[in-house]
Amino acid sequence: MSDFDEFERQLSENKQGDSLNGHERDKENRHRRRSPSRSRSRERKRRSRERRSRERRSDSKDRRHRRSDQIQNHPQENVSRSPQREKKKKIKKYWDVPPPGFEHITPMQYKAMQAAGQIPATALLPTMTPDGLAVTPTPVPVVGSQMTRQARRLYVGNIPFGITEESMMDFFNAQMRLGGLTQAPGNPVLAVQINQDKNFAFLEFRSVDETTQAMAFDGIIFQGQSLKIRRPHDYQPLPGMSENPSVYVPGVVSTVVPDSIHKLFIGGLPNYLNDDQVKELLTSFGPLKAFNLVKDSATGLSKGYAFCEYVDVNINDQAIAGLNGMQLADKKLLVQRASVGAKNATMTSINETPVTLQVPGMMANSMMQMGGIPTEVLCLMNMVAPEELLDDEEYEEIVEDVKEECSKYGQVKSIEIPRPVDGLDIPGTGKIFVEFTSVYDSQKAMQGLTGRKFANRVVVTKYCDPDAYHRRDFW
Repeated sequence: MSDFDEFERQLSENKQGDSLNGHERDKENRHRRRSPSRSRSRERKRRSRERRSRERRSDSKDRRHRRSDQIQNHPQENVSRSPQREKKKKIKKYWDVPPPGFEHITPMQYKAMQAAGQIPATALLPTMTPDGLAVTPTPVPVVGSQMTRQARRLYVGNIPFGITEESMMDFFNAQMRLGGLTQAPGNPVLAVQINQDKNFAFLEFRSVDETTQAMAFDGIIFQGQSLKIRRPHDYQPLPGMSENPSVYVPGVVSTVVPDSIHKLFIGGLPNYLNDDQVKELLTSFGPLKAFNLVKDSATGLSKGYAFCEYVDVNINDQAIAGLNGMQLADKKLLVQRASVGAKNATMTSINETPVTLQVPGMMANSMMQMGGIPTEVLCLMNMVAPEELLDDEEYEEIVEDVKEECSKYGQVKSIEIPRPVDGLDIPGTGKIFVEFTSVYDSQKAMQGLTGRKFANRVVVTKYCDPDAYHRRDFW
């Protein structure tokens, strides 16, 4: 091969190499021009995938909400639910709903009582019937707690001899219904336990509130016996709940006289007077709300003093004025407000004229010892009120009625009944003075009229000085 041929061959190879390199450079340049477009495409695809993913999650969440709404609206059609969803459903349904019998306390108080072991950790809650009605397993709130049980029990003392548990339960259930003290249909008293040897019983109620209201029957008469109703010794009040009943049962005289400005002290009572005799004396001025004759715990005899409270507190001053200083056998009555302090009072501070008082039921020999010196003038008290003497016709009827009754014990010489006058203080208004022809007739009238009822009032009597009577000194 010549040098020329060799030169042409090398030149041809160089051209081919340049052509190949140019082609690769063009290809690389085209690749570079296409790369940004492909990157943008991949970015759009990625964003599209994320958007579809978010849409799928949103649709899934909406489907779950729709299923939850269907379960709440139609629980019968969705029996199978996960435990987690059922737990949330229960919390929404019962959150902060107090159990029966504990509506009066806050959730924090209830939780504190649970922590102290005073009430059980769980309570019986209503269940749903297929018809959608709520059915409570039992009306008794939280049975099993010792503290709650004692708050639903009452001690009943002085029960009639031989009484049965069934008759006592029927009596209290009937009284609760008549008094409108029941809070739900059915019997409020669940059980009765009687101790015949010691003459007392325990009542168990279905709710704490009804137990408290039943305290209003303290002193109620059952088969001739005045029942004594108290809380058990181990009773402890529930937080935020009143211990006293909010009602007063007419005709029931409680045996507990609470401390207040209306509480009256009655001292100087003979020991042989019983509850009924003292109560009859006090009720001559008005109905009693509470009465307690203090007795010796060992002998059961009266200690000679009592406490009371009237239904109408406006009667207090009238009762004090009428009873304070009355002569009762060899003693004088001391009647005052208990808040004054009975222990600091002395009998010498009484300046009222001694009054001879006779109470129904006393023995005859006791009656003969009372009254000091008998006279032919007898004063009858607590028979009429001043306003009853204003009408002339009514006044004449009272005079005739008294004269006719007194004539049964002897010859009546004269009768004086002072009448009220507007603007004047007339002595003896409200008293009746009867003059007999002999002291003997006056004594018989005192024995026959003392304790009698006149216009639904108990008659109280005393002897009067004849000279003061004729001077019309009726104080």
